[in-house]
Amino acid sequence: MSGIGYKVVETQIYDGQKPGTSGLRKKVTVFQQKHYLENFVQATFNALPADNLKGSTLVVSGDGRYFSETAIPVICRMAAANGVGKIWVGKDGLLSTPAVSAVIRNRHGGEAYGGFILTASHNPGGPDQDFGIKYNTENGGPALEKLTNAIHDGTTKIKKYFIADEDLSVDYRKTGTTQYLVQTHGSTKFRPFTVQVIDPVEDYLKLLHTIFDFDALKALLHKPDFTFTFDAMHGVAGPYAKRIFVQEFGASESSLQNCDPKPDFGGIHPDPNLTYAHDLVNRMGLGDHAPTTIPDFGAACDGDADRNMILGHKFFVTPSDSVAIIAAYAQDAIPYFKNGLSGIARSMPTSAALDSVAKAKGLNCYETPTGWKFFGNLMDTGKCALCGEESFGTGSDHVREKDGLWAVLAWLSILAYRNNTMSKHTGSMIGDMAQALQQTVLGQPKQQMPLQLVTVEQIVKEHWAKYGRNYYTRYDYEGVESDKADAVMKHLISKQGEVSQVRSFVIDTADEFTYKDPVDGSVAEHQGVRFLGRDGSRIVFRLSGTGSSGATIRMYIEKYVAADAGEKELNQETAPALQKLVDVALTLSNMQKLTGRDKPTVIT
Repeated sequence: MSGIGYKVVETQIYDGQKPGTSGLRKKVTVFQQKHYLENFVQATFNALPADNLKGSTLVVSGDGRYFSETAIPVICRMAAANGVGKIWVGKDGLLSTPAVSAVIRNRHGGEAYGGFILTASHNPGGPDQDFGIKYNTENGGPALEKLTNAIHDGTTKIKKYFIADEDLSVDYRKTGTTQYLVQTHGSTKFRPFTVQVIDPVEDYLKLLHTIFDFDALKALLHKPDFTFTFDAMHGVAGPYAKRIFVQEFGASESSLQNCDPKPDFGGIHPDPNLTYAHDLVNRMGLGDHAPTTIPDFGAACDGDADRNMILGHKFFVTPSDSVAIIAAYAQDAIPYFKNGLSGIARSMPTSAALDSVAKAKGLNCYETPTGWKFFGNLMDTGKCALCGEESFGTGSDHVREKDGLWAVLAWLSILAYRNNTMSKHTGSMIGDMAQALQQTVLGQPKQQMPLQLVTVEQIVKEHWAKYGRNYYTRYDYEGVESDKADAVMKHLISKQGEVSQVRSFVIDTADEFTYKDPVDGSVAEHQGVRFLGRDGSRIVFRLSGTGSSGATIRMYIEKYVAADAGEKELNQETAPALQKLVDVALTLSNMQKLTGRDKPTVIT
């Protein structure tokens, strides 16, 4: 076997390579600039301890979006020249973001030192759309700010990068192992280097089997009175959905839609919300024209499968309600949590629905800035087992990323529990009671008197009746010029301490959210402007770090109605219930005048 040398490439500095909430996201045309990708990758290698990097195993994969086919071979060549010993790549370059975390944490006993994830998450893909790259550390979670700051600092000083001086002949379309002898910069010796193309689903599926009752889920999907649909939005979730729902559960492939990954997501904006998930929304009866047959359960995941949306028959479950309901049922419905939850957490803009569950169950509930990386320390130290964000992100400590398919299976587990298909888990109390009622009180065997299906809508409304309801909406103003977005935030900060009441909204507290990590004491400042009402209502503004250009202003509105307020107050339509608070928020922010926008891009 002949050896492959390396070369030193002189480069130029590019401004603006600071990772956002979860990595560096820019237009594909920006990444296509000469040395742009290489600068960021080399800065990452430079920021990692050389002794730890030497001979290490890294994961390099993503959601398959446009430019991934170019980026993966480049990163592998650079890894070889920087001392890495082995690379794991998902077949076709595909691994969902939560699957990357699972591979880092679990494959070969946690062999991997970290990984590069190639994704812009829920952002559009294609030649003129978005690409992204982020580094996850050995706990499987996104790099913390100390490391991302070091990476950014490196991009402002970089003068050269190291790369293998010839292409590595790897066929990423099939699983297998290719071995090389390579030379690392700073050494004249050649050493082994391996690229292994792995099954993208295997490790993740093995983990799911330790979390959920697959027999119960299969039984639910085969109930004659239960129908479901899943939409992968042409993202990376497709292969996982086919393996889980069709091969594992025996569901019909007709239950799945948009499950073939495409570099441009088939022209879909792969963000699972009521605005962009058109096909699912229409199929679930929430579009302008409801179909004749509507499934009982519907779900979608975004481009890299870390986000999710849950729908019932003509019914939308808000992400804030979703994580709260999963927390409420976790111990009974999900075997992984059979011994209870160690704690729960939510991002600051997420509604306080989760807090109500925590209070009722005597659990600690942590409030963090937006960004899954802030949950990592809590999970690593056993303080948090389940967490969520209002931006359609839900997950647990099985990985260190939010996990869209996990959330879908969690909801199906709740439905299985409520509809008596639990097989192994001892928490199927409701099913046992129902069966006893039929057999002893009514004197009829179960099969002669089937129970009416417990639906998604019923589960949510029962939750409101027990814990109260947090009416909630988010207005997204996307692609706002940065100077105008900054003007809005400065204006809001100036109002703190100056305004005590706007119309009927009496302000109890106004501040910029600051988070002190209870584990390492690190402090994250300027994490959103909050106006907290005396009645428990909240108005929050934040600049999002997930876009590739311009700025996204997010405006969050929340109003709490107590459980004893009565059915009428708990079951209002969200928009009219929040309209007065929305008007207050628009007045406070002076949004239209400062941005020129008379309406948001997306309302959730």
